[in-house]
Order: sequence, then C-alpha cells, then structure tokens
Amino acid sequence: MERHPKRLKPSDLTAAFATPADQYSSTSEVEPFDGILGQDRAVTAIEFGVAMDRPGYNIYLMGESGTGRSSYVQDYLANIATDQETPSDWIYVNHFESPKEPMAIELPAGLANDFKLDLERFVDNLLSTFPSVFEHPTYQHNKNQIDRAFNQQYDQALDNVEREALRSSIAVFKDSGTITFTPIKDGKALDETEFAQLPDEDRDIVHQTISNLEDMLNNELINLPQWRRESNEQLRKLNQATISDAVEPLLKPIKKSYGKYNGVKLFLERTREHLLKTVIDQLVEERALEKMEDAQKRILLLDQYEPSIMVSRSQESGAPVIYESHPSYRNLFGRIEYTPDQGTLTTNYRQIVPGALHKANGGYLVIEADKLLSEPFVWDALKRAIKSRRLTMESPYSDMGLLSPATLTPDSIPLHVKIILIGSREVYYLLQDYDDEFRELFRVLVDFDERLPRTPTAITFFTQLLKSRVDEKSYKDLSADGVSRMIEYSSRLADNQKHLSARIGDIFELLGEAELVRKLARGSMIERKHIDKALAAKQNRTGRIADRILEEMLDDSILIGTDGEAVGKINGLTVLEIGDSTFGTPARITAVVYPGSRGIVDIEREANLGQAIHSKGVMIMSGYMGSRYTTDFPLAMSASLAMEQSYGHIDGDSASLAELCCLLSALTKTPIKQSLSMTGSMNQHGEVQAIGGVNEKIEGFFRLCEARGLTGDHGVIIPKSNVRNLILDQRIIDAVEAGQFHIFAVGHADEALELLTGAVPGEEDKDGVFPEDTFNGRVVTRLKELADIDEGLEEEEDEEANQAQATEEKVKDKK
Repeated sequence: MERHPKRLKPSDLTAAFATPADQYSSTSEVEPFDGILGQDRAVTAIEFGVAMDRPGYNIYLMGESGTGRSSYVQDYLANIATDQETPSDWIYVNHFESPKEPMAIELPAGLANDFKLDLERFVDNLLSTFPSVFEHPTYQHNKNQIDRAFNQQYDQALDNVEREALRSSIAVFKDSGTITFTPIKDGKALDETEFAQLPDEDRDIVHQTISNLEDMLNNELINLPQWRRESNEQLRKLNQATISDAVEPLLKPIKKSYGKYNGVKLFLERTREHLLKTVIDQLVEERALEKMEDAQKRILLLDQYEPSIMVSRSQESGAPVIYESHPSYRNLFGRIEYTPDQGTLTTNYRQIVPGALHKANGGYLVIEADKLLSEPFVWDALKRAIKSRRLTMESPYSDMGLLSPATLTPDSIPLHVKIILIGSREVYYLLQDYDDEFRELFRVLVDFDERLPRTPTAITFFTQLLKSRVDEKSYKDLSADGVSRMIEYSSRLADNQKHLSARIGDIFELLGEAELVRKLARGSMIERKHIDKALAAKQNRTGRIADRILEEMLDDSILIGTDGEAVGKINGLTVLEIGDSTFGTPARITAVVYPGSRGIVDIEREANLGQAIHSKGVMIMSGYMGSRYTTDFPLAMSASLAMEQSYGHIDGDSASLAELCCLLSALTKTPIKQSLSMTGSMNQHGEVQAIGGVNEKIEGFFRLCEARGLTGDHGVIIPKSNVRNLILDQRIIDAVEAGQFHIFAVGHADEALELLTGAVPGEEDKDGVFPEDTFNGRVVTRLKELADIDEGLEEEEDEEANQAQATEEKVKDKK
C-alpha cells in the first residue's frame, strides 16, 4: 500500500471565521447571554443536586479553572435561594448552672437581633430599678420589722442578765458586740485598783458571781444563731420577694414576645432565678460595685444576660449562599476567643464567633476543594458534621496538647446545609479512590467541559456572551470582525478547529486587554486589529525566555540546523511551560549506531532525565524495528539516542517518530534534511499518532527559520490526526501561502522518511522482502550486516572460551 505525505494548504492551518454581513455589524445589535456557555450537562447536574434534598447528595463541581464554574454556581444558587425559605436565627445564651456549656436557642428568622435589643433594654431597666427598689418605704419598713424582731429577742436576753447582775451589785457593759461584767460599790463601778484593794473573800464572791452571770448570759443567748438564721431567712425572702416583684414587670414583655419559644422560655426562667442572687451580690450588697460607673455595671450585666448571636437574617432574605475563600478550621466551624486576665486566658459564651457553616446553615456552602484539603483537621471534621448533621464547636488542637486554657463546650446545632466543593479532576479521582466516605457524602458530580462544538448555535451564544461582558464592564461594543477574531481565539484555546473553548476567563481577559488597546487608540469599537495587538502585547510581556532561547539558537550556543543535510541528526519539537508562558522550541535529536547487541540505549533514561512515557516511546520504536525489518534474523545492534543540550526532565512520546527517523538515518548513513522539523508519536506498526501542543511547536520552529531567513525549504512534519488542531499565527499562514514555509501531515513513518531523506521508502513484496534500492531495503541490509557481525563475534568468543577450557583440562591432566 502506497503512502504519501500531505502538503497542507493555507486553509488547513486555521479556523477562520467571518460573520455574515446580514447578521450584525457590531454587538450593539446582539442580545446579552443569560446562563453559562456550552455546559448543558453541568447545568442539569447542578439542578439535580440542588433539588435533591436528601443526606449524601452534596455536590462536587469538577473542571478546570477559567471555565466559569465558580461564578456560575454562585449566581445560580443566589437566584434560586431568594425563593427558598429563610432558615432560623441561632443564638447562644448563658447557661447559669454550667457556664462552660452555653445553651443554643433557635429563633425564627429576623428575631435574634430583636431579642438582643430587648435584653439590652432589660439590663438598662435593671440598672434603673436596683438598688433604688430597696430604698422604697415599704421595703425599709419590712426590713426594719425583721431587724426589730431580732433586736428585741437579743435585748430581752440581755435585760434578764442585767437585772440579775444588778441584784448582785454587778454592772453590765456592752461595747461593739462585746459584753463585760464589772463590780459596783456605792453605785460606782470599781476599777482594777479599787477591786484589788477588796478583801480576798469579797473578790472571790465577785468572781463567782460574774462566772454565774456569764453562764446565765450564755444560756440566755444560746438561741442567738437560730435567731440570726431566722432573721437572715426572713430578710432573704423579703429580698427575693422584692426582686421578684421588681423583675417580673421587666420580664413580662419579653416573655410575652418570646415565651412561645421553648429555649427562650427556659432561659428567661433561669434568668429570673439567677437575678435573685445577682441583684444582691452585684447591685446591692457589694460595696465595691457601688463605686463603679453605671457603664461598667452595664457591661457586667450584659456579659451575663445578653445573647451572643451566631446567625441573624432578615425574614425575606431566603436561603444563604456562602463562599468561603479560606476554609480553615476556625473559619468553617467558628472559634472561641479568649481574654487575658492576670496571666491566664478566660472566655465566656459571648466570645463565641460563628463560622461559615453557621452562616450557611439552611442553605449552601461553596468551598474550593484544594484549599479545604490543605487545611489540617478540616476535611475529617467536615465529614463528621455532614454525617451527624450536627454543628459542634470544638478545638482540634486541644487533643494534641497545643491549647490548654479552659474552654467552652457550646450546645451543638442541627446542621442542614448543602456543600458544593469546587475542584479539579485530579482531586476528584483521588478522593474517589482513597476516601470511601467521599462517595457516600458527595454523590452528585457536576462536570464542566473545557470546550464545546463550534456550531452555529454555539457561535450565536458565544457572541451573546461577549455582549454580556461588554455591558457588564461598560466596554465599547465589538465590531463584526472583532467577534470573528474572538471566535478564532476561542478555537485556538480549545486547540481544535471544530470547537470553542469553555475557558471564558481567558476570553474575558483578552477582551479587557483589547478594550484598553481600543481606548488608547481612541477607536469607536473593539476591532480585530485591537485584539491582535492585545495578543501581541501579551506575548511580548511573557516572551522573555522564548526570546532568550531564540537568541542562543541564532548565535549557535544551542545547535539547531535549519539548512543542509546531516546523518543521525534531526530537529524535534518541544513545548515549554514556564509560569503562564507556554511556547514551542526545536530540539536537536541525535543517534549513533555501531555493532553489538546492547539494543537502543535511551541516554535520557540512563541519565535519569527521561520519564516513563518517553521511555515507553523508545521501547515502542524498538518493537517496530524488530517486527518490520528483522523477521528472519535477530535485531542485533547497539545504538544510542539523545536529545542534545537538554538538562531537565523529558517526558512524553511526541518525539518517538523523530527518534525513529534519526536512528534509521544513522543506521543507513542516509542524510536528513535539516530544513525540516518533526513532531509525532508512533505505535508498533509505524502509524503516526496525535500529540499535544502542535501549534506552539510549529510556531517555535517558524520563529527560528524566520529569524535566519525563510528559503522556501523550511517546514514542519506533523501527524495527520493533528490537522484539526491547527490554529496558527497569521504570519505562518502567509508564509505557507507564499511558498516560503511548508507544513506536511503524515500518517505513517514511511511518509516522514520520504520527506526527510527524499528516498523512496519501499513496500514489501508478497514474500515480505523490501527492494534493495529502497530506503527500507537498505535498512534491512544494514541490520543483516550488523547481525552477521554480532554472530561472528559470538562465534569467536565461543571458540576462545572452548580453547581456554581445553587448556585448563590439559593442565589438570599433567598434574
């Protein structure tokens, strides 16, 4: 079967588009686009995932960045969320019996702020009520009665003792709660000197009498503690009754407004009970607090009674849509803040800060998967929350001993949220393979495609999308030829003449840069020339490294031949990606062949620079040579292949066709045209397979040839299956049209050999033999010669081995 390469025409090298004149002259005549371009499958999946309100149907949104996936899903969720029910507000309040366990309360949407304001007014009312309520005449009268009753009992006991003392000529003195007895004589109390002058007998009598009086006093006051307790209890009940009577009117309007909510009802009851102690301790009996300003007292009361709002929404806001750009543990689950106090860290329920899950509860939470997975503890904690449907605040670091201060354990909150993870395909498949829980929790896959068919309908939508962007950013409209250029650029991004790119981020970026060019040129519309200048400017900004490599090729620091012929040398093509710059550049491949049986040595692999796919390409080439040329004898040769002046890792098999041609050139001593460069992969049957980066590779070689001067002999050989990927620079198309540059498409290795060497490859006859005067015939002849040489070397080695063995046996016999 005869095979011939195809010389491509200028029309084969791009996907030019011209807007029909009867459609529009500019985008001012086009309606804006509503939706997302070419993602019907993804849109259907999103609608399903959002509508499926069952556990486990969270969404993983898969695709490459720049396809509009993030902005679309947020816009879509925002639109549908406004029509959905607004979820509840959530607050934390003081758990008076256990302050380390704040109580969570659910309120209807919009009531949390109202409740907080009502509690603030309640605190203000407390400050105006206490301690003034204890100065009321009624309270003072009742308090005085309790004090009088106690004093009467106490005074009656002392009166009994005093009467008995007077009968025994003993005076009773009371000083600061201390009672003492002193003898009297002639109506006058005796001092120590006078008492010492009394006869011993009289002194003994006085001592005995005082002792008896002390016993009597003790007996009379034996019930004093009981009287004190009874008095204190009566005073406590009076205080509680007074506080209750004063507080109840303050709480009544709050109970009326919020009493139907069980959590609030319980909190208000606990508040009332707690106030019975708080008012006395902090507003009445505590003398230190009397010196405090009202503002300080207010802060003290707010710290105990004001709710801490976790989430508060307006009643008509709908379901929340939250995008968390930094999904750390604290940002997702909330945090508990601390206040330094005398060398320690303290906290309370008012220092609880909500996280994104609190804010998104009842709605949707959008997170980037790679950011989420890079944060410690977050992924496992999020899975626990989704599975349990409870939002629990805890410190993951405390279990590791990294945080020791006393912390809080707030009530957990019911969690009803749909998680939307946005990530790459690699992350999705890794999670699928290594995390069984992921498959249970994220059952909805939304797959954003990177391209869409270039159909008339898609072109119409694409034009409308440009119009939407123009209106959104207040750009000038695009002319018809400007739209055509954007369509061609979109196909270039898709690397396919029959497709448009879905990477709308890159398209919008170019549109913005073209608008700047138009503005500087004072044009009335964005035209093709503005877009071309914007592309050229971007290439210039990012082209420093490409220019430096070109300079080194031009001054022969990097050896790349573009004229003449050479044996065992060929120009391969590579693509370099450095930052946001991607460009193609030629690379010299060399081969040498010599007798031996080492086979084909891949120098890149031996130097640990060749990666797996590149090594696979070399082995495929060996299989092709063995099956095609050495069916009647063994493939016995030694050869080495190298990509010269390459000092980094090399991967991919796009050089395997060039390596084969270079190796056969070295084998047969047939020169190869250096004016041609080549790229292409091959299989074991010699069929040429498609490769990536074909446009960049062609443009890289063209730049070198153009810099040295186009002669009409320069060209590039590519796989036929890559023709549909050609969207080349206009300079190359013009050069091809002028006959100064050529692009050939091949489907088999023989076609490439014919172009490179000018020799007829030759076909096998019915006996599987190539004609001797063809290129393939010379390959078979040379391989046969190498096989014979190898066989002769093996025979010589065997003969030498036999002679050595015979000599050794003779020596043994003589011994």
